[in-house]
Amino acid sequence: MKYLVVSDNHGDRDILVDLVKNYQGKVDKMFHCGDSELEPTDELWKDFIVVKGNCDYDPEFPDSIVERTGLDIIFMTHGHLANVRSGLTSLALQAEKHGANIVLFGHTHEIGCEIRANVLYLNPGSISQPRGMIQLKSYAIIESTENQLIIQYYGRNHEPYNDLHFVFTKS
Repeated sequence: MKYLVVSDNHGDRDILVDLVKNYQGKVDKMFHCGDSELEPTDELWKDFIVVKGNCDYDPEFPDSIVERTGLDIIFMTHGHLANVRSGLTSLALQAEKHGANIVLFGHTHEIGCEIRANVLYLNPGSISQPRGMIQLKSYAIIESTENQLIIQYYGRNHEPYNDLHFVFTKS
C-alpha cells in the first residue's frame, strides 16, 4: 500500500490540485493532516482523507480519523488538540486506543518520522510554510508492506529529498 501524506498548505489550493494530478492512481490513499483553510465542500476532498486543523474553522471537518487499510490501522489528527509541540505522549495514547500502527499529524510544520513501540509517527512537514531545523516545503509517501514501512519525503516539484528516506521493519 502507498499513502501520500500532506499537511499545512494554508490556503494554497493549487499544490493540492497538483498532488492529485500527479498521484491519482499511483497511491492507494491520500491523507491531509489539516490546516488546508479550504471549505469542507471543496471537490478536492473526494481525493483526500482530511482532518480539521486549528486554522480550519468549519465543524464539518473531523478532529481525527481512523482508517483501516487491510494492512495498517492509521490514526490521523492535526496535532493541536494533542499538544504535539510538547511531545507525542497524547498521540501515543490515542494510537494505542485505536490499535494504530501509523500515526499521521501536522501542526508544527516540521518534518518528523520515527518509530516508537512499533508505531510510526509521521509529520509530513508543511507543503507551504516549513518551520524548524529542516526548512523544506514537503510531503511524504509511505510505502507499507507486510514487513516494512518505507518513507520518502518530496518537495513541491515532486522530486525526492534523498536525505529524507527512511526504512523501518514492522514487528
